Amino acid sequence: MHKAILCFLVVTVLALSSLAQDGAHNMDMSGQSQSGSTMPDMEDAGASHALAEILPSPHAGSGTGWQPASVPARLWMTSRGGWDLMAHCALFLTYNQQGGPRGEGKAESVNYLMLMEQHRLGTGTILFREMLSAESLTSPHPGFPLLFQTGETYHNQPLVDHQHPHNVFAELSMLYTVPVSEKVSWLFYGGPAAEPALGPVTYIHRESAAEDPAAPLSHHLQDSTHTSFGVVTTGFIIDRFKIEASAFNGREPGEQRWKIQLAALDSWSFRVSAAPTRNLTAQYSYGRLEHPEALEPGSELRQTASLEYNRPFAEGNWATSAIWGRKRKLANDSVQNSYLLESTVNFRRRNYGYTRLELVDKDELFPDAMTHPSYRIGEYTFGGVRDLVHNQHWQLGLGADVTFYSKPAVLDPIYGDSPVSFHVFLRVRPGLSGHGH
Repeated sequence: MHKAILCFLVVTVLALSSLAQDGAHNMDMSGQSQSGSTMPDMEDAGASHALAEILPSPHAGSGTGWQPASVPARLWMTSRGGWDLMAHCALFLTYNQQGGPRGEGKAESVNYLMLMEQHRLGTGTILFREMLSAESLTSPHPGFPLLFQTGETYHNQPLVDHQHPHNVFAELSMLYTVPVSEKVSWLFYGGPAAEPALGPVTYIHRESAAEDPAAPLSHHLQDSTHTSFGVVTTGFIIDRFKIEASAFNGREPGEQRWKIQLAALDSWSFRVSAAPTRNLTAQYSYGRLEHPEALEPGSELRQTASLEYNRPFAEGNWATSAIWGRKRKLANDSVQNSYLLESTVNFRRRNYGYTRLELVDKDELFPDAMTHPSYRIGEYTFGGVRDLVHNQHWQLGLGADVTFYSKPAVLDPIYGDSPVSFHVFLRVRPGLSGHGH
């Protein structure tokens, strides 16, 4: 199957490169093609504009993932020498208290900075993105305390009850899009640190998760490939639909968070997305990851499906995501499922309420045990934020949340009968449509 994906990538690149060159040669400066046909008439232009209003911006999601077009833009933007320059960031300064016998309390910081540079190139548009994070310095070792979380390693041991920090270079990528016809475009994306076409928009960039400083427990079943060291993706946007395929390095990032750890592009995925309205997107994706975990043998198959809904209103916004993720470990043919519902409402401009509800199967809570049974864990988070500073340049908010859990009774002696966790934090980010000068 991965050979077919690679063939699809190569053939698409060659075919669309030829089409793009033909389009450039066949169009003169007056807008007339050499065959004598004219540019689209006003009716066609109106249809094109209406479609553009519905399709999400490439700046709003992660990788090539789609969020609704109506998601609010929190960016600093300027133009220099024909380049559109954009920056987005988020900084959480947090006291994190995880409850129960296996919990702990620590001060920490979740943070990232994303830079974007966009320019016309031929008949298309090229976009460069760089996402940087200092979490390897601002997260307490071995990572952010998070009850029931699993995935990746620390000192060559599996991480349990902790979320790993993000890499210094979380994304270094390029996205090139070329219009082929009125409603068809070709895309080519990739880089040494990039995100394959697998899963929903990662939680870091989802509007429905924008106020929550913690990662979902379902991260490693849904969107953990958002930093993959080696990705090539190609596909087509056809009217309100998109189909794409990726070849990528499926191994999780190593413990040296400042290094780019390139390896063979031996994993593959495909994704089908739809944007039926400017407030709604959906996706289904499937992929095979070769040796994703450093300490686990074998490979895994992953499936995800998601719906993302966003609705602006007079003094706020409401964003909701529903996500399903499944992975099948081929070494032992075990299957884990995850179900996530999260929602954030912004009302009276400065106020936010959010929730995240999850059910996740976990079979890595006791890596030293002889057997690895799977446990169904529930996590239920409720929180709120109030902006102390709210203008076009900055949003500084004070927030807090509390999390409750459900779990099998057999885990009570280890995690306690009813552990409760909470965060108190300051959140800093750009204002809505802020501009740099």
